[in-house]
Amino acid sequence: MKKPLKSTEGIPASQLIDEAIADYPGWRGETLATLRRLIREADPEVVEEWKWNIPVWSHDGILCTGETYKAAVKTTFAKGASLPDPAGLFNSSLEGATRRAIDFREGDAINADAFKTLIRAAVELNAAAKPKKAKS
Repeated sequence: MKKPLKSTEGIPASQLIDEAIADYPGWRGETLATLRRLIREADPEVVEEWKWNIPVWSHDGILCTGETYKAAVKTTFAKGASLPDPAGLFNSSLEGATRRAIDFREGDAINADAFKTLIRAAVELNAAAKPKKAKS
């Protein structure tokens, strides 16, 4: 059962994510831990944040969030509607103009290569939108 909201001020995001994973023994915690590992493998420069009481992974802007529900662990990609998804991973929030999500349910296999490809595409999209520094 999820703990009630507490003040997270001053606590490193990585520690809060560790605690979130530990709060969900079984498949949900394992899934969140696996997704975190894949995100970090796909982008070694990813920044872990804690916003809206959930894990957030960023690089030049938000890449995705990790939300844990009773029936699913959801990764919501901030700009998912603009990302190529040749493996068809997106299976939630498909009607939105901006975001897309993947719901991982108990027993679902995670296509690690396709997931890391989505993370890398999100990094590239954020980098492309970043204002370029003027040359002196």
